[in-house]
Amino acid sequence: MADVAIAQPQKLVGRKSISLKAKQARWGYLFISPWIIGFLIFFLAPMIASFIFSLFDFNLATPEEARFVGFSNWRRALLDDPTVPEAFLATFKFSVISLPLSMLIAMSIALLLNSPNVFGKSLYRTLFYMPTIIPFVATTLIWNGVLNSETGWINLALENIFGVQARGTEGVRWMSDPRLIYYSYTMIGIWGIGNNMMITLAGLQNVPAALYEAAEIDGATYWHRLRHVTLPMISPVIFYNLVLGVIALMQYFLSPWVLTGGSGFPEGTTRFIMIYFYKQAFTFFNMGYGATLAWLIFGVGVVLAGVLFGSARYWVYYAGE
Repeated sequence: MADVAIAQPQKLVGRKSISLKAKQARWGYLFISPWIIGFLIFFLAPMIASFIFSLFDFNLATPEEARFVGFSNWRRALLDDPTVPEAFLATFKFSVISLPLSMLIAMSIALLLNSPNVFGKSLYRTLFYMPTIIPFVATTLIWNGVLNSETGWINLALENIFGVQARGTEGVRWMSDPRLIYYSYTMIGIWGIGNNMMITLAGLQNVPAALYEAAEIDGATYWHRLRHVTLPMISPVIFYNLVLGVIALMQYFLSPWVLTGGSGFPEGTTRFIMIYFYKQAFTFFNMGYGATLAWLIFGVGVVLAGVLFGSARYWVYYAGE
């Protein structure tokens, strides 16, 4: 009987604990319910609808003539449409040039602004961040003038400073030479690396000073400290910027659309996959095939993100681990 009397309060305590957890869980779901509802309505439902569209021959100009075609759109995108691999290849070529350069320059600026020997760092942070608040369409048009082969500042500087022929028919044609076009678009993108730079700078300022002091005592030079202390400690920030950069480049659209109207000029080098998707869906109103391309872009982005997350265990250092 004594055992029963002792066990009874323990059972009541256990029930109260379970009841308290259930109550806390209900309150938690209540607080996050706006996000859940928004996700279901504005993200999940459109994704399901777009996948259903990909199974139809559906043109917005004649919606009453929509008909189910199964995976014909998918077969066309994966096997029959030569523009799809060309658009993905153009996107990857541009990414290979743009992403490393933009990340390297953003990190270099952040390292300079984190140096104790630089005066007026608040002013420089503001100046480097300011271009990000300028509408990107305006930025693109400004740089289109800067890179103009006849009147652009860069070509004028090349002629006046270095004495090379940068204008005329034999000059540097930044926006019309297929060999230079990706570098031109990269320069437009680098103009807006303020966010990347600020995030990297925040990571640098969170590196414990004791690690640098210990490295200096051991005789480490600046480059040794950069390689063995700074880069490992900010590797989560680098990884974060890398993932966002890959996703952004898979959706790269605005600059080539503003400058070329999606024509792919010059010689199809700027016909990126997002451009091709937009033209199919909203220029030709071929919503079924456009939805297929959207899912294809999403799938490639997921694969690339998966590769990055899979490789993170080998080079990303988390202090909590």
